[in-house]
Amino acid sequence: MSSIRGVISLLFLIINTLFWSIPLYLLALLKLLSPSRRLQLHLLEGLNRLAMGWIGTNNLWIRAWIRPHWQVNVPDALKDGSARRRWWLVISNHRSWTDIFVLQYALHHRTPMPKFFLKRELIWVPVIGLAWWALEFPFMRRYSRERLANDPRLAERDRAATRRICERAGQSPMSIFNFVEGTRFTSGKHDQQQSPYTHLLRPRAGGSAQVISILGDRLSGILDATLDYRHASASFWEFLCGKGGDIHLDIVQRPVEPWMLNGDYHADAAYRERFQQWLNQVWKDKDARLSRAGHDIEQL
Repeated sequence: MSSIRGVISLLFLIINTLFWSIPLYLLALLKLLSPSRRLQLHLLEGLNRLAMGWIGTNNLWIRAWIRPHWQVNVPDALKDGSARRRWWLVISNHRSWTDIFVLQYALHHRTPMPKFFLKRELIWVPVIGLAWWALEFPFMRRYSRERLANDPRLAERDRAATRRICERAGQSPMSIFNFVEGTRFTSGKHDQQQSPYTHLLRPRAGGSAQVISILGDRLSGILDATLDYRHASASFWEFLCGKGGDIHLDIVQRPVEPWMLNGDYHADAAYRERFQQWLNQVWKDKDARLSRAGHDIEQL
């Protein structure tokens, strides 16, 4: 029966995505042909509303059909409608495609339109790859250390993508999501990195530092999300089958500290070291939260 539930879930997700993609593609075409950025922004607002409709419909399906055992703790700042009119940087650990649905479920109508840092290869995902492109999600290339050492100019491509999304984010409220580990957690990756954390991979600071630098005091804060799969399966298929188990999401609001606004992560070595140390401490705190047995949470 669980496999049948999974197939039905997958079919619903495909149908829902196709349904919303038709008007989204029409608006995307108009946006592509638009002669002015001002008109593009109006069309982008319409695209964002369609994307929020897709998320909202997914949430109804999750609540009625999947009936997940998800529990969440959110800061008080997200419990009134004003948070939807502010700018946020959301940083999170990463275990599965399920993470995206958990975060969107928890933050829908609490924060503005979410935009994720995505691997460049995901632009080729059928239907939704083009949708992400039309919605101006930042696509990031991943290069090995050896390749970057041989051609440092490659790193500028990711920085340029981040710069564009941040400059455009300054024109309307947005939540920028960054899985700062850069990839999903596995035991093999953990061992390969020789990660100092028990439950996490090493965090990468560059993208978050650039978001903060460009958006500056527009940001209302940093939402530090910790996804806990200790009593759950990280498998996306298990989630679709309604067998994902208990997932805990704990979100802590962290301030944008004044020193973060006055540095250049890529050009200033002292600033880069300080920001990386700050993020390492955030990850150390997150790792400690994941190691603790109890959670003070509310049922969604």
